[in-house]
Amino acid sequence: MKEVLLWRDIDKLGKRGEVVRVADGYARNYLFPHRLASLPTPQNLKELEYEKKRQSKKAEKLKTGVKDLATQIEKTSCTIEVKANEDGTLFGAVSPQLIIDALKQEGAVGIEPGMIELEMPIKELGVYRVTVRLHSEVSATCRLWVVEESEDAKKEKS
Repeated sequence: MKEVLLWRDIDKLGKRGEVVRVADGYARNYLFPHRLASLPTPQNLKELEYEKKRQSKKAEKLKTGVKDLATQIEKTSCTIEVKANEDGTLFGAVSPQLIIDALKQEGAVGIEPGMIELEMPIKELGVYRVTVRLHSEVSATCRLWVVEESEDAKKEKS
């Protein structure tokens, strides 16, 4: 058995920064070559602390930038034109990508489909509140108007 310092979280083994005991072969053949762990020398422990501080500063800077974007999204109201029947039911559903495209037109950039949180798929005309999770600690909500496609837009597509 060998003690190793983990550089990343590994399921069923430990969290980043912990010193754990593993089989010699596992350390030598998997953890060390993939740079998931190293020997717990004083130099490596010091380097890990430095890396943690650097990533903490980077995460704080990212969080500040995301808060500005969240403020912009909170003020945004988007409109998406879709095809619908007489009852107001859509032919399909409003996808996260359509929402992102609408937000981009309003100036909110840097949003990915995985950040859009919909309680239920949007399949009817109406006004919705859409949550955008920008960071594990920062989210924003925007208003989304789903309206029927205008006659002019229908003619342009024909």
